[in-house]
Amino acid sequence: MINTTEAFWLGLTQGLTEYLPVSSSGHLVIAQSLFGMTEPELFFDIILHMGTLAAIIWYYWSYIATVLRQTGDAAKDLVSGKKSWRGAAQGRPGFYFFVLVIAGTIPTGVIGVLFKDEFESMFGSTTWVGVMLIVTGAVLFSTRFMDNRGRDISQIRIWEAVAIGVAQGLAITPGISRSGVTISLALLLGMERETAARFSFLMSIPAIAGAMILHIGSASVDIPLQSLAVGFLTSLVIGYLCLKLLVVFVKDGRLSWFAYYCWPVGAVTFYLSV
Repeated sequence: MINTTEAFWLGLTQGLTEYLPVSSSGHLVIAQSLFGMTEPELFFDIILHMGTLAAIIWYYWSYIATVLRQTGDAAKDLVSGKKSWRGAAQGRPGFYFFVLVIAGTIPTGVIGVLFKDEFESMFGSTTWVGVMLIVTGAVLFSTRFMDNRGRDISQIRIWEAVAIGVAQGLAITPGISRSGVTISLALLLGMERETAARFSFLMSIPAIAGAMILHIGSASVDIPLQSLAVGFLTSLVIGYLCLKLLVVFVKDGRLSWFAYYCWPVGAVTFYLSV
């Protein structure tokens, strides 16, 4: 049974680590090893993820509304036969953004389904987490050498969205930061900084929602409503604030700063586990 105090701390941890590029899954493994913690009940874990998912929608709501509206208009033109795919996309960057998100989501889903058992087996190894946190730090540090080439969403190609989706799928590995590797790869491909952050976070919506849908059927509800509310609201508010902070860091070209956190944490974790 999870009380409100535990719900608050779990919600705080979820909100802090879900969007900052430090790997929430890696921190979960470290916490379990150091403090004998157990992973929260599945349903409560889903509630926490619902909170951070709501934070993305809250932060990007205006842009999401534009994407949905332009996608709906493009779909009408395509169904009626008034315009070709290229014609429907012309002048509707929101529709093209939606297509890119779908293209990136497909490889993420395939990787998650095909290698589910392999990824889950990694959650028992703090040594592996330590190594992957060091790798995450290296990826983040590399962004300091990337200039802001300013390619907007209309200049991004389908294969580039697929590549970012593959990176998102591989980031299921504990110790690898999903936001860190996807934003870094987007920057490497020449995407404008703010666009890279937006694409990374909005591409996570179907991935997180899909994972919740897959697991909710096997979750048992035996948690006080008050604890659920505290966990949800804490992960929502803290997640929103951390998301806002990270976007500022990305726009200012300071994503590499998080490497200085990942490296020592990864090194200490590796040292203590061998």
